[in-house]
Amino acid sequence: MPKNTICVWYDKDAEEAARFYASVFPDSSVDGVHRAPSDYPAGKEGDVILVDFTVAGVRCVGLNGGPAFKHTEAFSFMITTEDQAETDRYWDAIVGNGGQESECGWCKDRWGISWQITPRVLLEAMAAGGAEAKRAFEAMMTMRRIDVAAIEKARRG
Repeated sequence: MPKNTICVWYDKDAEEAARFYASVFPDSSVDGVHRAPSDYPAGKEGDVILVDFTVAGVRCVGLNGGPAFKHTEAFSFMITTEDQAETDRYWDAIVGNGGQESECGWCKDRWGISWQITPRVLLEAMAAGGAEAKRAFEAMMTMRRIDVAAIEKARRG
């Protein structure tokens, strides 16, 4: 077991969410489903309480803790993409499965988890700094789903 694992709180759908992520992202899997050994505040003995899963190589635990806590953009998964096709594939999978679009490459899945679908070209432009970063940043600020060609054009000026 790794020393550090991300724990994501769900109302009751951790297993469904983990299976969805495993179907969408490479290097993702559902690694274990654990049932409650007795009743607990948000559920009954035998309910799925913990789900071990991996998203794009990152180990996570989904906790079915009930409706007490809601997700915010303060936590998100950031997925780096190589091109427009990969960007579109992930974006469409998340938004098209009951999620919702946001701005600047952010979207939410149907469980309220935020995702940043971020093309590598945008990260490279930001790392370059200066006028190149400024142009790419300003272009990004007008977008919902990131348009790779528009970011590349902005980088060049």
